[in-house]
Amino acid sequence: MNSITSFLVLVLLLAGAVSGMYISPYLAPCFVLAAVLLASTLKMANAWQKFVILRAGKLQSVKGPGLFMILPVIDSVTAVIDERIQTTAFNAEQALTKDTVPVNVDAIIFWHVNDAEKAALAITDYRQAIDRVSQTSLREMIGASMLSALLSDRKASDEQLRSEIGAKTAAWGIAVMSVEVRDVAIPVALQDAMSRQAQAEREKQARMILGSAEALVAAKFVEAAAIYEGHPQALQLRAMNIIYETTKERGATILMPSSMVDSMNPVALSSAVASTDLTGVLPGLKTAA
Repeated sequence: MNSITSFLVLVLLLAGAVSGMYISPYLAPCFVLAAVLLASTLKMANAWQKFVILRAGKLQSVKGPGLFMILPVIDSVTAVIDERIQTTAFNAEQALTKDTVPVNVDAIIFWHVNDAEKAALAITDYRQAIDRVSQTSLREMIGASMLSALLSDRKASDEQLRSEIGAKTAAWGIAVMSVEVRDVAIPVALQDAMSRQAQAEREKQARMILGSAEALVAAKFVEAAAIYEGHPQALQLRAMNIIYETTKERGATILMPSSMVDSMNPVALSSAVASTDLTGVLPGLKTAA
């Protein structure tokens, strides 16, 4: 009994007691009878409630929210439906995916009653039915999905569950707003295998990137060698720059072979080569003479 009805019933009972004491004892039963009738007649539904009323076993109306009256004895409130958004958690344990991998999946569904009449008359317990339908739909979805898709594409799985569950509960006056898969647990051994596979893939990708970098560096070296071959002065400047870069640190001692020093003076190197060639040629000329 709601607060307004309780207050009015209390007022009638007090009025009956006062009238019986000071006016006439025959008035007291009338007030008591009025209080009883008011208690069974005046009803109040909150803003989120709907009252399903049957009259002589047949649907009379759906009332609420606010105050309303029913006929005592003939009318009866068969169900009070809460139309606020509800949440139901459900799961599937050891369900096999399409590639025969056992997984444990936890999910949650957000729903609300959009037709109080159907929710009260079309099914006995719509809350329990939603839980059963959700579990069944979850297992069907897992059985039709590959493990990789189940782990990577959560939004598609959520949308598929929402549409399947919503299609089944629409006949009960239940609207499914969304379904969210909270966790997908796989066996520990499979987790280790997947971790090793991911590590191997990353190692493969790293080696491919390193190989590509080496190929690019080698190509640049070949290009640089072609340039230095046609421009000895450029090679000399490069050698001097390398020496400068290596001697920037204070207190550094660098040992360089004499051939490297000679390479930085192409004119002297060409003179030495020419003199070597003439030395080898002169004895031959003397012998011929």
